Amino acid sequence: MFNNYLLDTCALLWWTLQPKKLSAVARKATKRVEDGAPAFVSSMSFWEIGIKAKRHHIELGTSFADYVERVKSMQLVEILPVDLPIWQENVALDWDHRDPVDRTIVASARLHQLSIVTCDREIRNFFPKCIW
Repeated sequence: MFNNYLLDTCALLWWTLQPKKLSAVARKATKRVEDGAPAFVSSMSFWEIGIKAKRHHIELGTSFADYVERVKSMQLVEILPVDLPIWQENVALDWDHRDPVDRTIVASARLHQLSIVTCDREIRNFFPKCIW
């Protein structure tokens, strides 16, 4: 298992709202995060969560702003900004996948040398350092 994690959007949501939906391996990874293992979340995941909540595709149980503050207040994950090097890596990926969030998460993990905790099969098929 890898030491530093990037939580995909689904992993972040399930970890914070429905932990029983996580796989056994993902639960171990998030337990390590709770015990102090370095963990990160792309700021793009928050954008995706906000859009899905606004469209009523997900229920956060609170406002989007309160959800973001709750995650930040946990002080367990560092939020990675999407900067120019990540966008360049995103464009450079040799991956025929059109979802900008997935591409950005993979690009972030590659640049920061992180394992991705994700249930997303397409990401897991492309990126070898995935946990689920």
